[in-house]
Amino acid sequence: MAASPFLDTGKTGPAIFAFEDIVGFCDFFYRKTGISLDASRRYFIDKRLEERIAATGCASLREYMALVKFEHDSAELQALINVMTVNETYFFREDYQLACLSRRMLDEIADRKRPGDPPIRIWSVPCSTGEEPYSIAISVLEDWPRASDFDIEIMASDIDSRALEAARAGVYGARALHRVGPRIRSNYFEQIGEESWRIIDDLRGSIDFSLINVADPIAMARVRGIDVIFCRNLLIYFDDLSRRRTAEHFFDALNPGGFVALGHSESMSRISGLFVPRKFPEALVHQRPLS
Repeated sequence: MAASPFLDTGKTGPAIFAFEDIVGFCDFFYRKTGISLDASRRYFIDKRLEERIAATGCASLREYMALVKFEHDSAELQALINVMTVNETYFFREDYQLACLSRRMLDEIADRKRPGDPPIRIWSVPCSTGEEPYSIAISVLEDWPRASDFDIEIMASDIDSRALEAARAGVYGARALHRVGPRIRSNYFEQIGEESWRIIDDLRGSIDFSLINVADPIAMARVRGIDVIFCRNLLIYFDDLSRRRTAEHFFDALNPGGFVALGHSESMSRISGLFVPRKFPEALVHQRPLS
């Protein structure tokens, strides 16, 4: 599963910047990303901002905010997003949803496909460092008997450009692979160090990784024709308005009859009435109606 951005709440320390300036920053970050940073969790925010202010040579937080707000420094805005998000996940997390994909959802989608139709398209968002989309690909290859009968595209996106670089490289340590059995590890990974494995080239080349901000309506308007969306444990870091807007973007991105898989603590019914809940033996997912 792809981890979502969150605040590191395990540390405390003295505030570096004025509270009203941090409130202003959190409001700006929310408008850019849809992510609600809690201004009361000061240590994490202050330290990350201090790091970026030093890196840019700005003299103050207000000068730094002017840089990213008014000078439209997209490279620095991306660097800021990267340090404010945390990515930690592992292979085959919440694998009951992967079982639901290969045993239920894909068959329904495949039965609606006709000759000449576009490929089956699966989207992992946020994909973090790649564990989730690679887990999806392996699950489809291993567990869906009809995989060889259909063209399948897996796209993966994140707001963090550094996470995407790591995902494309496909190199993982023992912690990320702790749920990967010996046969799967042998078939889809190559060991490159004592505690380091890399996804095989064919599998790495099969995933389309891209930088997408789900809070950006222009970016989301380009995402269409999706059959399954895995968006697990992202929406819990959004407020109600951002959740509702994201649900609407997902609805538009999905083909009729397409599915959304959320995290175990998330509920689409509390966010939007656009989707129909589908309770399969393996998992509860949410479906865009066929009509």
